[in-house]
Order: sequence, then structure tokens, then C-alpha cells
Amino acid sequence: MKNKNLPKLRKKPQQNRIALRGGAYSLVITAVVLAILIVVNIFVSALPTTLTNYDMSSTKLYSVTSNTKVVVNALEEDVTIYWIVQAGEEDDIIENLLDRYESLSDHIEVVKRNPDVYPTFAQQYTDEEVTNNSLVVECGDRSRYISYEGDIYVTEADMYSYTYTSYSFDGEGAITSAIDYVTTEDLPQMYVVEGHGEAELPSTFSDQIEKDNIEVNTLSLLTVDEIPEEADFVLIYSPSSDISEEERDMLAEYISAGGKLLVMAGPIEEGSLTNLYGLLSNYGVEANEGIVVDTDREHYALQAPWVLRPDMTSHDITDPLIEENYSVFMPIATGLTIGDDTGDGTVTSLFTTSDSAISKIAGYDFQTYDKEEGDIDGPFSLGVVVDTDGGGQMIWFSSSAFLEDMYNAYSSGANVDMAMNAVSSLIGEREAMAIRSKSLNYNYLTISEAASSTLQTLMIGVIPLLYLGIGICVIVIRRRKQNETV
Repeated sequence: MKNKNLPKLRKKPQQNRIALRGGAYSLVITAVVLAILIVVNIFVSALPTTLTNYDMSSTKLYSVTSNTKVVVNALEEDVTIYWIVQAGEEDDIIENLLDRYESLSDHIEVVKRNPDVYPTFAQQYTDEEVTNNSLVVECGDRSRYISYEGDIYVTEADMYSYTYTSYSFDGEGAITSAIDYVTTEDLPQMYVVEGHGEAELPSTFSDQIEKDNIEVNTLSLLTVDEIPEEADFVLIYSPSSDISEEERDMLAEYISAGGKLLVMAGPIEEGSLTNLYGLLSNYGVEANEGIVVDTDREHYALQAPWVLRPDMTSHDITDPLIEENYSVFMPIATGLTIGDDTGDGTVTSLFTTSDSAISKIAGYDFQTYDKEEGDIDGPFSLGVVVDTDGGGQMIWFSSSAFLEDMYNAYSSGANVDMAMNAVSSLIGEREAMAIRSKSLNYNYLTISEAASSTLQTLMIGVIPLLYLGIGICVIVIRRRKQNETV
């Protein structure tokens, strides 16, 4: 029997050409797709970060507010932001923030200055020790230094615990304030009255005044014939003795003619502030003798009935605090009573005590929180706004201690915010004043032991076993289909 050789199958030339064309076509398509991806990647990388990054942080840490956009968009002069940083030590948050500023305006340029290459560069702007990621904002012959630790990253001790510290990021506020400072020639002028044993302005309030680019001047009313015209407002803070009748008359004329006055004055240990309170009596507001205590537990804090926690009423000064559910503390306060006849003005109460409040006429010498003979019944107002018919305004807080750093910390900063809202009311809102720092503190999620056990069981046991079971089922089904095909 002869062996028959089976004929060999050979591909036809036409089939080879088709295969070659198909391969070439696939290669061309692949090259085109790759080229498109490269071009798109280059294009996207050239876009500003405002179009490619989305801020999902709870405090909007990587975003800028509308206030900054208003300030930056109004620029008519070139501003240079020098970023003092060593190579490889750049702070990602600051880098993102500076990219956003640069993308908002053609008038802003960010320039890096490596201190290893330019060791003496920062010395022409500040005497402070300069750390990495500090900034200098410059426009013409005006400049401002912004420190990395202190101005950009702010650290504050928490008054409730000696082991806990509050951290916040104030990069946007510091940079926008600096831009506003170097590009504004006529900054708001605050005149602080002196000559009556006034206390120094508390550091937190003073720092905020500086940040908001308000220039501080001192004023002795006994050495001038009238309040300087350039004064945007006059501040009287914590006097320990009374003003004279001449000073009172000068201030009264200033207010009635359209001037702005901010008073923070509580009870004094010796004597009285009769002439100073005369400014209020012109508009039907009486300052009661003594120190206010409030025995209603909801209206005092720190287990001290003289550390008042008053009810706030709606006003431009208090509304931002009311909306965010903040409380203010008014320690060592004088009780104010608003009469029916307010003269040539309109009086608005900012906050009031409860009906249980009394004014202890013994002042600093009172021994009990109970009412004694001569004590005055409340309720009292602890702050008023007087708007005069002549366009003037007087804002009066009947405590000066509320601005002290300790009480401000207990209020979570609400006390200073309230004072700055009052300043804004007097000089008019400025965009650079409204930017507050952003908290960096972590918000921890606390769950019960039962919930924790359930989550552990699900994540460690149930879900892995479920995926394993699904995998086994898929493999079994595939093998059955293969056996059926065979």
C-alpha cells in the first residue's frame, strides 16, 4: 500500500497583502492615537492650575475667595511675589496658591529666589530670620515680608487644653493683604486716643489691624483744636481715667458732623467716666454704675457670672457671628440702658443680658452675686451703635477686657472678629479685610465599638470571601462551557 503525501497548504499572495495592509493600518492608527494623547497631555499641562485642579478640601485650602479675585482683578500696577525657597523644599500648598494668583492677573509675577544662590536677598526687606517658603510682595518702592511660620502658617495655643494647639493656614489672607498694601497709597487711618491711662491694644487685635492695612496713629485731644481730617475713625480703648469736658465736646462735635468713633471702655477701679459716658447720654443711653453680673447659667461662662455671654441682636456687626453660631464673651462690663428719646440719632443694641442680670454698684469690691441694696436690675445692653442724623457713627462696647487674648481664645476668635466687623462698619468694607485663616486641624470620625466590630468583620471577612466566591463561580461556569463545546 502506497503512502500518499498530503499537499501542503500555502497562503496566496493576495492573503499576504491583506494581512500586511491590516498590520500597517493598525500601526498607523496606534501612532495617531499616541500622537493625539501626547498633544492633549502637553496642552493640559500648559493650562493654569485653576482649570486642572479641583479643590475637594473641607476648608477650601487650595482655593482663593472672591475677595482675592476682586483685589487682584483691580490691579493696574505690576506686582512681584518673591518666593524664597531652596530647590526641592517647595511647600505644595503654597506652590498651588501662588500658581492661582499668577493665573488671575497678568500684573502678578512669581519669582523664586533660592537663598543658597542669593544669600543676602531677603535682608533688604526684613531683619527677621527668613525660613524656606517665606514670601516678599513688592510693587515699586513698597514691599511687605510674609514669614512662613507666623504669617502663612499660624499656631495658637488652645485655652481649653495645655497639650493641644490650633493650626491654621493664612496664606491667602497674608498675600492678598500684602498686595493691597503695596498697591494702595491712601490706607485707612485709625487714630488712637491717649493721655488717660489707656491700655495697650491686645496683640491679636493689633495684628489683625496691621494685616488689614489700617495705619495706626496716636492722638492727644488736649494738644489739637479738632480731630484730623484724614482720620477715618477714632478709637478709645480701655481708659483708666475720665476725659475732660473739652475733650468730650470735641468728640461730640466730631460725631455730629459725620465723624466715626469706636469706644471700648468698661468699669474702672477708681473714679468714674462721667464725661466719656456723656457722649452716650446725648443720644438717650445711660451708663449704669457698677459691674454687671448675670446669674442665668446660659448667659455667663467660665463659672464666673461676670464673664457675660449675652444674646446678640441682628446687625451687620453681629450677623456673621450669628450665622456661624458663635458666642462672644463680655467680661467686666458696664450695663447700658437705652431710653426712649435718642435725640438726633438712632440707637441699636448689639447684645443684651438676661432679665436676671444686675449691676453691682460696689464695682470691683463686690463680694456676692446676689442682689444687694442699691444694685440695679437688668436687663442691660452691653454694646450699642449710634447713627447720627449728620452721617456720623459711634460704636460702643461696654467692656474692654473682651479683646484680651485669653477671652478671645475662649470665644474661638469671635471677640476679635466682632471688633473687626465694627471697624469695617466705620471705614467701609474692604475686600482684603474679609479673608480669614483656614483651619488645619483634623476632624476625627468617632464610632462605637459595635460599629467598629461590624466594619472589621465586613472588610476583613465578608467582602474578601464574597470576592473569592465570585471568582470560583466564574471559573466553574467557564469550565462547564468548555466541556459542553468539546
